Amino acid sequence: MTTPDATAEQLGALTTEAVSADFASIDRLDTLGLLTLINGEDATVAQAVATQLPQIAEAVDLVVEGMRAGGRLVYAGAGTAGRLGVLDASECPPTFNTDPALVVGLIAGGPTALTTAVEGAEDDRSGAVAELERLQVGQHDVVVGISASGRTPYAVGAVEEAARCGARTVGLSCNAGSALGRAADVAIEVVVGPEVVAGSTRLKAGTAQKLVCNLLTTASMVRLGKTYGNLMVDVRATNEKLRDRAHRIVTEATGADADAVARALAAHSGRAKPAILALLTGWEPERVEARIAAADGVLRAAIPTTTPSHK
Repeated sequence: MTTPDATAEQLGALTTEAVSADFASIDRLDTLGLLTLINGEDATVAQAVATQLPQIAEAVDLVVEGMRAGGRLVYAGAGTAGRLGVLDASECPPTFNTDPALVVGLIAGGPTALTTAVEGAEDDRSGAVAELERLQVGQHDVVVGISASGRTPYAVGAVEEAARCGARTVGLSCNAGSALGRAADVAIEVVVGPEVVAGSTRLKAGTAQKLVCNLLTTASMVRLGKTYGNLMVDVRATNEKLRDRAHRIVTEATGADADAVARALAAHSGRAKPAILALLTGWEPERVEARIAAADGVLRAAIPTTTPSHK
């Protein structure tokens, strides 16, 4: 049995909990000096993420393979880590027109924990197990446990339960050799060093986790054909800004004039992807829809190679 003293010793050994003498006098700095110091530390995060690109690529390949077979991406974390997973999941439907069930964010303590600290929730391993049971996680799913320390019971429990259910697993943490990484098929361990405010992992660790989540979903969606080049062709045009974006996307992809673009978007319920194919080919809506479906939604694969405007 682990004693409180042993647990304290383990925590104290974590990079994310370290107290750095470099930041011991931050309360004596003027405002600009303090901001300069924090910003300088933030600038090191992308470099730390870069060291993990091979592992992130491996995780992306798992997600793409799983989604092609009908699986999902499930994030699970507590506190800041959990909120970042929920944030990334919630951005996928408007950006890539995905079903909200395709990328799921789970946070210890449930939705209340998004805005209010739920004491003890991160230590509730059974809470993660119950959530994965509710989702009926299986072999085509990929579960990403997120924990700055790499030891949060909720995140580790989620990965262990997912593995028991046959799912593929990823552990995203900010400490090397973490329990979370050991429990996962792929360990992404972005070591960003001690925080400016010791132990405040909403800082560099949180930024690192956000960057990795961005990479996981963006790269996966590009690989799945949710973009055409770098154009967001599956954007949901649900407000004026996004309708304007859809118009600009279709214009960029086809070179058609404004009236033609407007007509094509109107004929396809404001959706950029079929509007682009219609303008490039001159096909009727029924043929456009059938072609896109036959290409598994990948616009580049749906466009005939003989089309003059095909980029």
